[in-house]
Parts: sequence; C-alpha cells; structure tokens
Amino acid sequence: MKKILISACLLGQRVRYDGRDARSDDADLRRWLAEGRVVPLCPEVAGGLPVPRPPAEIQGGDGRDVLAGRARVATREGDVTAFFLAGAEAALAAARAHGVVAAVLKERSPSCGVRQVYDGSFSGQRRSGMGVTAARLEAAGIPVFSEAELDRVRALLDET
Repeated sequence: MKKILISACLLGQRVRYDGRDARSDDADLRRWLAEGRVVPLCPEVAGGLPVPRPPAEIQGGDGRDVLAGRARVATREGDVTAFFLAGAEAALAAARAHGVVAAVLKERSPSCGVRQVYDGSFSGQRRSGMGVTAARLEAAGIPVFSEAELDRVRALLDET
C-alpha cells in the first residue's frame, strides 16, 4: 500500500506553534487515514520544539538555503535552526522507514511550506520558497505537495 507523510496539524493534531491545528476536512485525506496510508508527523515537534512555541521564520533564504548553511530559522528570541534541521531529518527517516511515495505538508510553515514561506521579517509578508523539511524531502526524491494540491496526490496514488 502506498503511504503518504502528512503534516500532523492537517490531521487535527494540536501541534502548531500557537497550540492549534490546521485540520483539513478533505474526504480523501480522511479515507487515506482510515486505510492506514498516512504517516503523521510534525517536524518541529519531532525536532524537539515544544507546543506552544514562539513563531519562527526563515531568514536569509528558504529551506534549501538553510540546508546549505546559507540561511537560518529564527524566532524573535533567537536561532532555532538546529531544531528545524533535526525535524527535517526525522521526517526523512520516517518517510524512508514507511516507504512513503509523497508528502502533504502545511503551506507557509518554515518547516513544511511547499510553495511559500514567510519572509523572515515577522511582518506577515510571504515569499516564494520551501520550508526546511519540504526541501529535505524533495532533495531525497520524495515529491512534496501542499494541502491545496491533494488532487496531484490523488493522481500519484492512482498511478500503477
């Protein structure tokens, strides 16, 4: 059975920085969960951050730049890059252990953003780019999708 790594917050787990969730009520997502296809994970919690926690943003680039050492992840209080890198590695390890074929990640998150992240200024401004975990999974050859791209995940699961 093809498995999918999914951001735990999209499944209703209260793991976001503010202690809330970002539950998706998509019917296919619920079906995949019932079928046992889902590997839930919050990279930030897996990397050692508490819930709740201060908001964090990528400064100096996006997740690809963090992986390359050219950017960092920070809160207003300081650098939290090591937690985000550890979470990305935990996500990759879980994906490999379960043989996932894709990941559905929470858009705009500094870990999970697929197409957009906040710009690092804590002003609410967004920019194109990936989060740290999304970039790590993509670099390992695992396709990543946002919660707005479930149609593409459906197509991937329907192949072969």
